[in-house]
Amino acid sequence: MSSTYRLNQWAWASLDWLFPPVCGGCGRTGFRWCPDCRQKVQIIPEPVCQTCGVPLSHPGQCSNCKESIPPYEMMRSWLVFEGPIRHALHKLKYYRNMALGDALAQHFAEFVGKLGWDVDMVVPVPLGKERMKERGYNQVGLLALPLAALNHWRYIPRALVRARETRSQVGLTFQERRENVRGAFHAEAAKVSGTTVLLIDDVATTGATLSACASALLDAGARSIYALTIARALPYHGPNKI
Repeated sequence: MSSTYRLNQWAWASLDWLFPPVCGGCGRTGFRWCPDCRQKVQIIPEPVCQTCGVPLSHPGQCSNCKESIPPYEMMRSWLVFEGPIRHALHKLKYYRNMALGDALAQHFAEFVGKLGWDVDMVVPVPLGKERMKERGYNQVGLLALPLAALNHWRYIPRALVRARETRSQVGLTFQERRENVRGAFHAEAAKVSGTTVLLIDDVATTGATLSACASALLDAGARSIYALTIARALPYHGPNKI
């Protein structure tokens, strides 16, 4: 943990003393991410596809990855996108809750540490210019920056940019999602050439955006890409449904 990060923790603690925080998952006062919400979230259940991390009924590789090998080495997600984590990520996305991003990153880091990935830098999935102008910040960075600091990884947010605006992925089919983001990203060769990149997004559904980003990074000379999200949207989940 860097000295800068420790200083930030001291600053958050001071603010929490002056202005008691509210849990991003349930609104409970006194916590940024309360124990009850930590208990209620659902970890992505094993087994998962060895490549894209989608839950399977048996170990191995999913049909999509067999048909079309993704450009990243592996993709993994921590939680199922529902309940408290869905509420928390919504607040992170629309209310610029930096303290919540830091709190989630601390618990996220425990999951990431168990993956054992050896990476050189952390790069967040970028917003388009119009969305950045409207929102004023990239919510993925609020998770990626503290995660990088906790692991002593370089954080390079401008290594990847959107080369063109894309429509929202919500409501699109798998194929439509892939076409929507195809060629939509550009990576800086001077920043990523020869490196192993940890690519981070907040939520994954089909993985189309992460695949497009990974392709851009590889085209710019990155050695390999690992993709990571804090949550994954699953159409059906539960011990008897995956």
